[in-house]
Amino acid sequence: QVQLVESGGGLVQAGGSLRLSCAASGPYFGSYTMGWYRQAPGKERELVAAISSGGSTNYADSVKGRSTISRDNAKNTVYLQMNSLKPEDTAVYYCAAERRLPTRKFWGQGTQVTVSS
Repeated sequence: QVQLVESGGGLVQAGGSLRLSCAASGPYFGSYTMGWYRQAPGKERELVAAISSGGSTNYADSVKGRSTISRDNAKNTVYLQMNSLKPEDTAVYYCAAERRLPTRKFWGQGTQVTVSS
């Protein structure tokens, strides 16, 4: 199994910044596509950002230009830097690892992000 532990969430004012971290267990981190998802009350879980094993990234339109996903394979860690936070960013943020051959996703427990207006 892959274990994922998120950290870095909290309460921030609108316009502030947070850096979320996700620490992964196991020796195969470098082969996984990693992603950050979020889920607000009453809404579906949605992709925020993803980064492939080769370093390619993609972002949800709602966070483009103010969020950056990165990874440090030596530390088995993926990060999400979020700037210019908005109340609409309030959600539980989940880290996910995608294993290939066969494909399968593993999820962390989540970390709460709350942005006050």
